Amino acid sequence: MKKILIVVDYQNDFVSGSLGFEQAKSLEPAIVQKIKEYRSGGHTVAFTYDTHSQDYLATQEGSLLPIPHCIRGTQGWQLYGAVAQLLQPGDPVFYKETFGSLELAQFLHKNQFIQVELVGLVSNICVLSNAVLAKAALPQAQIVVDAACTLAADRSIHEKALDVLAGVQVTVLNR
Repeated sequence: MKKILIVVDYQNDFVSGSLGFEQAKSLEPAIVQKIKEYRSGGHTVAFTYDTHSQDYLATQEGSLLPIPHCIRGTQGWQLYGAVAQLLQPGDPVFYKETFGSLELAQFLHKNQFIQVELVGLVSNICVLSNAVLAKAALPQAQIVVDAACTLAADRSIHEKALDVLAGVQVTVLNR
């Protein structure tokens, strides 16, 4: 069974930095456990990095969210905590300048995974966007989001995002 875990943007700036929120730290043990489970099963673990440049505020996203974050090469751009220690040479890594990654979707389509699981931050933006792209890339695969491994700063918006995910036939676990 060809499965992949995608750790979405579990980066310092989303956990403890410029866009961080206290509850994001609480996800770390569950995400670490999930990575270890996938590795022990011989499955693929991939990582996405929200990646911006110094001119972020001049971008379309920066004009709508004028908080510099995840600037390539900064501490805020790095993976957070113990998750950073689990990145291995050879793991697929996707640097994305917007919410979803077309490169990731193409990788999923090319490799024909039968299950894609997404964890990380934030549920209502990048996790949601990449789950929808995964569904488009692999319409017959099971796309999964573990609610115990994702959050948004606003709990109400997080719950709405989980509703939207379920509505597009993403399996939402641990709700």
